[in-house]
Amino acid sequence: MSVNARTVICVCTANVCRSPMAEALLRHALAAEPEPLRSLRVTSAGVSAWGGSPITPLSQTVLKKVGLDMSRHLSRALSPAMLSQAVLVVCMTESHRRMIRMDFPEYTGPILLAREKMPAPANPEVPDPYGADLATYEETRDAIVEGVPGIVSYLRTLLADGGEKQP
Repeated sequence: MSVNARTVICVCTANVCRSPMAEALLRHALAAEPEPLRSLRVTSAGVSAWGGSPITPLSQTVLKKVGLDMSRHLSRALSPAMLSQAVLVVCMTESHRRMIRMDFPEYTGPILLAREKMPAPANPEVPDPYGADLATYEETRDAIVEGVPGIVSYLRTLLADGGEKQP
């Protein structure tokens, strides 16, 4: 992790539904926080993304319902360059975290699951809604929303400790 790392990367598989939703929701939450949280850059990527695909229509619909717009989003693959700027990576599932640790061993920074900081017995993972109906996409959005306060709290502590805290 770079000394000047100021980016939070939300990661899912193809970067067309969960991670763009998490990007929009976390960016919105951090905009209401004091510095240094407000200045963090929030982006997203996929561990198996092709690159250049738009956000799924249902992801865009459920974000619009809460006043957020990701219509300009295009998918991209997670890269070492992105990770070099990451203060935190937020994954949707444990398999994403394992893939990042395996494929990018040079990244030694913290990797959280989107709902990991929620009280038990909450499921720390966010299931993939791809191909499902609107209600499932709304459940996915809401599952991410529930995890956002824990991520913000973790970031607050992480930045106060100099960015070296592991989950």
